[in-house]
Amino acid sequence: MSLEMRVVELETRQAFQDDTIQALNDVVVEQARVIERLQLQVTELIKRYEEMVGQYGNEGEEAPPPHY
Repeated sequence: MSLEMRVVELETRQAFQDDTIQALNDVVVEQARVIERLQLQVTELIKRYEEMVGQYGNEGEEAPPPHY
């Protein structure tokens, strides 16, 4: 294999690797966006849950009947 063929082979492999790295980076960026949205949703759900527990939590805690 000549030196020129080896250089062409290496450049070709590098080009494919660059494309693969860019594709992986795009996926990582999209996953980061999804994770950020999910974190915001979980925070909002926790906030709503705590509000509901504050409003309705005391109603479920009745004293035991007198015969206990």
